[in-house]
Amino acid sequence: MSTRTTALHATAHQLAATGASEHRTLIISLFSVFVAATLGITVWAGRQTKDATDFYAGGRSFTGFQNGLAISGDYMSAASFLGIAGAISLYGYDGFLYSIGFLVAWLVALLLVAEPLRNSGRFTMADVLAHRLRQRPVRTAAGTSTIVVSIFYLLAQMVGAGALVALLLGATGEGSRRWIIGLVGLVMVLYVTIGGMKGTTWVQIVKAVLLIAGTLLITILVLNKFDWNLSTLLGRAAESSGKGKAFLEPGLQYGKDGTSKLNFVSLGLALVLGTAGLPHILIRFYTVPTARAARKSVNWAIGIIGAFYLMTIALGFGAAALVGPKAITASNESGNTAAPLLAQEVGGGAGSTGGAVLLAVISAVAFATILAVVAGLTLASSASFAHDLWANVIRKGKTNEKEEILTAKVAAVVIGAVSIVLGIYAHKLNAAALVALAFAVAASANLPTILYSLFWKRFTTRGALWSIYGGLISSVTLVILSPVVSGNPKALFPGMSFDYFPLGNPGLVSIPLGFALGWLGSLLSQPAPDQRQKYAELEVRSLTGYGAH
Repeated sequence: MSTRTTALHATAHQLAATGASEHRTLIISLFSVFVAATLGITVWAGRQTKDATDFYAGGRSFTGFQNGLAISGDYMSAASFLGIAGAISLYGYDGFLYSIGFLVAWLVALLLVAEPLRNSGRFTMADVLAHRLRQRPVRTAAGTSTIVVSIFYLLAQMVGAGALVALLLGATGEGSRRWIIGLVGLVMVLYVTIGGMKGTTWVQIVKAVLLIAGTLLITILVLNKFDWNLSTLLGRAAESSGKGKAFLEPGLQYGKDGTSKLNFVSLGLALVLGTAGLPHILIRFYTVPTARAARKSVNWAIGIIGAFYLMTIALGFGAAALVGPKAITASNESGNTAAPLLAQEVGGGAGSTGGAVLLAVISAVAFATILAVVAGLTLASSASFAHDLWANVIRKGKTNEKEEILTAKVAAVVIGAVSIVLGIYAHKLNAAALVALAFAVAASANLPTILYSLFWKRFTTRGALWSIYGGLISSVTLVILSPVVSGNPKALFPGMSFDYFPLGNPGLVSIPLGFALGWLGSLLSQPAPDQRQKYAELEVRSLTGYGAH
């Protein structure tokens, strides 16, 4: 029997002890109510979608506060709620580094990207590049990069979904897990194809409110158990972890040898720089009417996300103290079920009605989190395919909005299918670690090109292509050759061994390489004759909003 199957059997026995059938009925009922409600929102929003601007950018009708909530909903993914809580519960201090990195990253997005990107583009990142560079090659490169980054990010959500629903429904086999991941994929495709950006945004707003409320409730209950003394909580967590003081110090996951230190630096670099290159975050800046609203939405997002990541201290260390690493890893090897198990514990414990109710509520919120984020990711990648690759590269602009939207919906189905298949193989990985890989790819391929295009007059088409393809190929290749894919029991392919690159995250190598290739490619090529004029136009538009869509 495989480790995964053993873990799921253990989970099934745990659920049986909690009161089984009536509690499982409650869980399924809550799931059904949420999915029905959000699908209702999606259908309503779909009826308001009349053209490409509605489908891709929600008609640019959302306020800064609404978009800030939606960005928070997009960003606080399965990695944040399930993955980070699990990482902290198993690795203590080192696990909390994910929270810090994810939050600090927003400063880069706020200071360098949000406002100029909103002013310069229309629907996608490639719109900014195509303004001053050769349209077809840069749109092809940007579209390819967007799809790859989105699929990496989608993997994390699929892993979180599989772990969560297997925990709740007592799924005890590989076939059951495949059905679970397939169901999540089906619902996310429905969200995108029916509701477009309007439907996806409203689902993300609802989900953000529910997630913050649920996390706040658990935080209050955890702190109350320790008389609102954070020191007592941390001390109990260290004691229960079996690692003692080492649990509260650096080095438990990222050790003190040279390779581990480099791996930590690589992870930190990817987390801090990755947000500003994530496609599903970038397209959110186009859903507001002005650059000022885009800036305001990022300010709101920073406040909401910051509060959430502070509460992950209570989630992670609370799970370590009250549930214990052994029970957590028995349920899921990478700790992805720590938060739901903690909810059950603070609600009254296994077997209690309160525990079952809180487990059901928090798990429904976590499921909502996954559905909302995968919808945003699928929309970003399908929009890039339809708008950049299909309409502007394959059809060379000879298409209409109706055909473009239909293409986006077909692309959403295909991308969803690919994500489902890959998600089945990635179930042993921690969701936060998977998202960190997506951040590394985004920071390597997308961020250098965006910054160079916005702020460097000498940047050329060759520089953009070298930067995007170089960053993309190097980061993905290093991931394939890393311990994440092979060489250890928790890898994608544990039976194989081609882990020639020692670091678990490629950012330390691929991000500087992406910037260097963009610089070198530009120096080795001549700017187009009208390059200076186009850059001047882009500069005025990005800084003032004059001529923005």
